[in-house]
Amino acid sequence: MKNKEIDNLSREDLLTLLGLYAKNWLALDGVWFQSIEQKYGMEEAVEHDINAWRRFTEIEADRIKKFLRLPERSGIEGLKRALSLRMYANLNEDEIIEKDNVLIYRTLDCRVQNARKRKGMEFHPCKPVGLVEYTYFAKAIDDRFECEALSCYPDVTDQTCNCSWKFTLL
Repeated sequence: MKNKEIDNLSREDLLTLLGLYAKNWLALDGVWFQSIEQKYGMEEAVEHDINAWRRFTEIEADRIKKFLRLPERSGIEGLKRALSLRMYANLNEDEIIEKDNVLIYRTLDCRVQNARKRKGMEFHPCKPVGLVEYTYFAKAIDDRFECEALSCYPDVTDQTCNCSWKFTLL
């Protein structure tokens, strides 16, 4: 069944709707996490977050890879393109730095951490979740990637960004 309402939207309205969908998805991610966090504590919530992201990130990467028609081993360029189309790509301010067989992905302004700070909550300890998320995403794009956290809460080593990830193509 086609959605006639969507069919009639302008390009500008479709882009606005895309942003709304991304915000709604991120809100759902945060609400379910906070539900577990409030009932069982941060450690339990992070465990479930890791499990959810392990599976979701592979699904997301596979769909983006198909959409972009990337080859099995698309390397740095493929990962760069795929990262730019992630569900939350238009919500956070980020940057990508490339050098030889390395891609550095930095989140300069994180919507999740900003929301938690605004609400007086402790920051989301995203490093263990991010290691799973970014490793599985990169490997779904090209199985030769290794991923490491350069700076990510609670192990922040770079105050100029919320988090920083290094992808090395082996």
